[in-house]
Amino acid sequence: MRDSLEDLEIQLLLEALFQRYHYDFRHYARASIKRRLQQARDQMGYPSLSALQADVLHQPTLLPRLLGYLTVQVSEMFRDPGYFRALRETVAPYLRTFPSLKVWVAGCSHGEEVYSLAILFREEGLFDRTMFYATDINPEALRAAEAGIYPLDRIRKFSENHQKSGGRSSLSDYYTADYGRAVFDKSLRSRMVFSDHSLVTDAVFAEVQLVSCRNVMIYFDRGLQDRAIGLFRDALPRGGVLGLGSKESLRFSRHADAFTDMVASEKIYRKRAT
Repeated sequence: MRDSLEDLEIQLLLEALFQRYHYDFRHYARASIKRRLQQARDQMGYPSLSALQADVLHQPTLLPRLLGYLTVQVSEMFRDPGYFRALRETVAPYLRTFPSLKVWVAGCSHGEEVYSLAILFREEGLFDRTMFYATDINPEALRAAEAGIYPLDRIRKFSENHQKSGGRSSLSDYYTADYGRAVFDKSLRSRMVFSDHSLVTDAVFAEVQLVSCRNVMIYFDRGLQDRAIGLFRDALPRGGVLGLGSKESLRFSRHADAFTDMVASEKIYRKRAT
């Protein structure tokens, strides 16, 4: 009975967030969203999700804090180095055939992935012809991403990943250390655009040659995964490249036939020509 009451509270809270603030989490994987809401309830000091809902509805200043629980903001630069090595060795030579490039990082979190791609593209001679679009639904995450500042104690792992990905220089070439922080070079941001965009409710963001959306769709239910992949399909021209996370796949998507494997082991696909 308690579980069923809590499930009802979750349903009502998610509906309230959509109706009041237009954030739609109704089709996120239920087990994951339940875990995150329970954590928000406990750490924000509420006796029930209903009590949390009441305050969030009437106190908009609480929304950013709740969004921090509902949107996953855990990443690292060059996460899964094999993916970035595949981009470097297989995708970059292919992208050199394009006169100009647009890259879409969907669900950019605090920006670790878009900075990784910008560094990789600079090392591979593609940076100056590329625009990077980094999108997320969390305004605070977007502000953090645009700032490009990370705790210095995270840099060792970032640097290890960079080297494993085939980095052609030292990661330290791209940031300055300042009071326990690593501040990434403003020149990297000169080719970046940060924007609010929801894979749940918004239309195609732009036509791009590469979409990198990793470890985002694992939190979606099947229908929402299909919607997101449909957006990526429509954003990519023929021959455009799609990169997913290590636990994500096109295998069961209704859009799978629109793509062919490019680097199957790293979940990198290319949109078919026909």
